[in-house]
Parts: sequence; structure tokens; C-alpha cells
Amino acid sequence: MKEIDVLIVGAGPIGLACGIEAEKNHLEYVILEKGTLVNSLYNYPVNMTFFSTSEKLEMGGVPFMSINKQPTRQEALEYYRRVAKHFQLNIHLYEQVNHVEKQADGRFLIHSSKGSYLAEKLVLSTGFYDIPNKMGVPGEELPKVSHYYKEPWPFIGQKIVVVGGGNSGVDVALETWRKGAEVTMVLMGPTVDQTVKYWVLPDVENRIKEGSIKAYFNSKIAEIRENEVVLDTPEGEVILANDFVLAMTGYRPNFALLNLLGVELTLDEKKRPCFDANQESNVAGLYLAGVVCGGLNTREFFIENTIVHAEAIFKDIMAKRKSTVSK
Repeated sequence: MKEIDVLIVGAGPIGLACGIEAEKNHLEYVILEKGTLVNSLYNYPVNMTFFSTSEKLEMGGVPFMSINKQPTRQEALEYYRRVAKHFQLNIHLYEQVNHVEKQADGRFLIHSSKGSYLAEKLVLSTGFYDIPNKMGVPGEELPKVSHYYKEPWPFIGQKIVVVGGGNSGVDVALETWRKGAEVTMVLMGPTVDQTVKYWVLPDVENRIKEGSIKAYFNSKIAEIRENEVVLDTPEGEVILANDFVLAMTGYRPNFALLNLLGVELTLDEKKRPCFDANQESNVAGLYLAGVVCGGLNTREFFIENTIVHAEAIFKDIMAKRKSTVSK
């Protein structure tokens, strides 16, 4: 068993930012990541472009150079690889956290797929991209249904239904349509989400208006069948011939891990974990960083506005260490 000062769960951008702060403060730390470096970004669509500009995604004083104002997924993957290499961050990739226990002395015992750690402090920077929001309809378990999208090539000449009118849904609809798919969008609201990237919104609205992409507004999927999809629309039931369903319905944090550790959640529909101005949760020594702080309200927190969490967390950790030593 290895004893360390801080264990950071998640090697996404904010986990890396926490690692940088641990390095700056000369703490012994480990970053555990169950997948590859910045795993969520790796699983984004291949041709995705960020809404944020490159300078807002920078960390540790390392410049983020991109060809255009908004960087691509590939540029982000390369940037964060360089950041990790520049600071020689202690990252253990493909090491899954299996269980965490709070000890009587206040430390955390972490059991992973490759070993055990005893950490004075624990930082959760686990994001929310791993657990999709399910539609809860019959047939959702069929192989033709996916909550993730990579690229358009498998859908050439196919009849597809895209669920959701946010950035992800719009990107999927436009990209697959341009590669020859017959695309139908199913949206719960009366319009495409008006917060969609400003350079994309007119494109999808015009494709819907001209009929190139069919859209059912104020509608939802009622059932998914082998070769059909049943929609619940304001005009009644609609049955569509269908080959694939791409459900861009969003994602949620790992509530199971938060519950295991005793992190309290707000009682409203957002289910936000409780934390103070220093990002420390109601569990002493357990800090929350990044989009995991948003609970089900995943539109409030982004990379660009949560990088500051790392500095706040480690400023608090160091202040408490100094206070303990001075006593």
C-alpha cells in the first residue's frame, strides 16, 4: 500500500490542473484514470469543435495554439498530452477506482484495479461523460441504439433518429445528413436549443426548414423496435422506419461514488453535490473539481470555468497543512 498526500481521481483537463497544483506545492500525489489521458475528450466525436476558444482552455502557463479560434478535439488531445508531459504529472492510466473508504484518522483508503493507496486528501474530478441519461423506453437496449457518437461513416444511406436538440444532437444530425443518412430529429421542446454554437444554429434551422432534416418538436420516443421507432407527438403516435437511434440525451455524474463517500446532494432536481468555496465537500478532506460539481445541471460547469477549482483546492489543502503543523 502506498501512502500519499493527495489522490486525484480522473485525468481529464481539471484532473491535470489539480496535478499541476500538487506539483507546485511539492505534494506526493497520484492521478488515477480508468481510461486514456483526457478520456472523455478522447470519446468526443472525431470532428468535434469546442465552443470555448483555445486560450480559455489553457492551464499551467502552457500556451494552447490552434489553427482556428475554436480548437478541435484532436488539437485538445495534443495540447493536454503536452501539458501532462511538460509537468511530468504522475498519472496512472487504465487504473480503475473500485472502492474508497474513509478511515477513522480522516484519511482515505482507495482500492484500485492495480493496487491500494492511503491518501490524506481525495480529489474527485470524474466529470460526467461516462454515464448517459437513459430515455427509459422499451427497446432502448437494442444494439442499434447508442448514447455515444464518433463519426458519420457507419450511417451512410441509413434511416437514423437523433434524439436531442443541443450541441451534440445538432452536430450528429448535420454530420450524418451530409454523409448521406436520412435524418429525423426528435426534440422535447418547440425549437432546437437556442444555446447551440452560434455558427451551427442557422445551419440546422435552415436544413429543418427546407425539409432536408425532418424534425418532430414537443415530441419524444415512446418505443424502439427492430426496424421502427414509435414517436409520441402533439399530433399523436407516429411510426417511422428506422435503422439506428442516436440518443444525444446528455450524461450524469457518478452518483454511486458520491453516495459511497457520503457526499450530500441538494434536494432539488439538479442533485448538486454539496461543497464550500474551497471545493471541499461535506466530507472533510474530500474535494470536488470540474463538472462533477454540477450534478444533473451539466450546462453550468465547463473546462474554462472550472480550471480555477484546482488552485482553490490546493490553496485550502496547504493552508490546513500549515495550520496543523503550527498547532
